[in-house]
Amino acid sequence: MSREKKSVLKKQDTTRALMQIREITDNSLITDSGELAFYVIKPTNISVLSDATVGQHVYALMNVLKGVAQLEFLCLNSRENFEENKHSLQARQEAEDVPQIRELLFQDAAHLDRIQIQMATAREFLIAIRSETGRLADAGIETTLKEQGFRARRADRRDIRRILAVYFEQDVTTERFDEFDGERWIVV
Repeated sequence: MSREKKSVLKKQDTTRALMQIREITDNSLITDSGELAFYVIKPTNISVLSDATVGQHVYALMNVLKGVAQLEFLCLNSRENFEENKHSLQARQEAEDVPQIRELLFQDAAHLDRIQIQMATAREFLIAIRSETGRLADAGIETTLKEQGFRARRADRRDIRRILAVYFEQDVTTERFDEFDGERWIVV
């Protein structure tokens, strides 16, 4: 197929069709290649743990991995990343001649640093279980994760929509992922 035909076909597809998503159910995502169930794991700040405790966490995760063969891992930022803003402020600060404005830019950069430190645990770890044969049976992964000391829960419809918004749109400020193309722009 020519490049032009592919381009025309892509423009005619819906966003969901391009992402190969058929349906978002109450607790899974149905795609062209099967069903995905997601489990959200709350992160642990390992920088404050001893080496032995970190080793225990690694061993516990290894036990989870051994128990379920079809696991996939995702790691998403669930909050804003301010790096581009900080680089922009730094470049502006270096180019600025007025000392008072340079000081204000420095204070802005320091403020962004404080916000980013407060959100240090704003990362989400997700385990995806894929079933190529249709409906997923509960694989007991949530129970296994909790038995191994992880704070985990199965993602619901709202979580899945937020995950898609973060992953595909890189939009961490909204929890909205349209049910159909252009939904947010319809005024009734």
